[in-house]
Amino acid sequence: MTITKDIKFVGVNDHDVDLFEGHYIVPEGMAYNSYVICDEKTAVMDSVDGNFTDEWIANVKEALGGKAPDYLVIQHMEPDHSGSIMGFMSEYPETQIVSSQKAFTIMKNFFEGEEFADRRVVVKEGDTLELGSHTLSFIAAPMVHWPEVIMTYDNTDKVLFSADAFGKFGAHDLAEEDWACEARRYYFGIVGKYGMQVQALLKKAAALDIQIICPLHGPVLSEDLGYYLDLYNTWSSYGSESKGVVISYTSVYGNTKKAVELLAQKLEEKGVGEVVVNDLARADMAECVEDGFRYDTQVFATTTFNNDIFPFMKEYINSLTERNYQNKHVAFMENGSWAPVAAKTMKGMLEGCKNLEYAENDVRILSALNDESRAQIEALADELAALYQ
Repeated sequence: MTITKDIKFVGVNDHDVDLFEGHYIVPEGMAYNSYVICDEKTAVMDSVDGNFTDEWIANVKEALGGKAPDYLVIQHMEPDHSGSIMGFMSEYPETQIVSSQKAFTIMKNFFEGEEFADRRVVVKEGDTLELGSHTLSFIAAPMVHWPEVIMTYDNTDKVLFSADAFGKFGAHDLAEEDWACEARRYYFGIVGKYGMQVQALLKKAAALDIQIICPLHGPVLSEDLGYYLDLYNTWSSYGSESKGVVISYTSVYGNTKKAVELLAQKLEEKGVGEVVVNDLARADMAECVEDGFRYDTQVFATTTFNNDIFPFMKEYINSLTERNYQNKHVAFMENGSWAPVAAKTMKGMLEGCKNLEYAENDVRILSALNDESRAQIEALADELAALYQ
């Protein structure tokens, strides 16, 4: 694939991976992106997962027409991008590695003490690398989402090599969904904790004339870049992308589920445009986390369990809070047969979150729905629906 006259795509598709980072379900596989800049001197931008070393090196050889690369630029040391460094350096023993000081420290950890001291080029924020007609400028991006990360801007073709930022799940030849769908799940799962650092990066990006974004996962972005940048700004500032209510629940014997379904029905009847219901025990947890950040209102509904809350709800709230959950309208539904404490427990888990507005009406179910709890659902539906009128 040709990105510009001088920049070529040499990445690979992974159709075998089932869990990315051992955690995220990727039914459409994963892409590990790498690029070659062809100039008087040539630069390869990042490597790929170690399972694809041979395929990747073959792609590099084809792109370079047999010429040995001068530089291998390593922006991120996570193994899905650094796993082929050793194979590459064995193939090209004269090539220099360009990366941050922190990356070389991590490199030493991964590769049994090897840090390529005799052929490394350490770069930092503001440093440049001349290839000929192309000048590469380096941008420090610590904790987006590892501490060693650098990004690279090609001043000639106006290309931002953005490391893991602006990436998404899915192999190139399988993923057909809208970019935002899997980019959102990817962002909140992997980068979501580091909103402040992403905001700092976006301020740096605003000063650049960016025509193309080349991430390490997902498609190359070359049209309507404002759309992608605006979404990243919303996500990283913990704003709500969509107006609507997401109801996240667990249910043991179906009674909490019935209450949730009744609330969803009432909200739709009262004109709430988007109502999303997620069964935390059965849905992909990363998808649920994505929805939790996407919508501006959330109802947490669960049962009391061992004088605590049901495990899937605990996992869900922990996943939200460790990613700096904030700026939402929140309500609670609890169920318990003799000593319900779920609402109190959930609220306690959210105490450290910023700018949460709690509903005045909560719902308490004692084993199963009755007239009192149905009235509470009606009152909560009225309160939430008023937010959208």
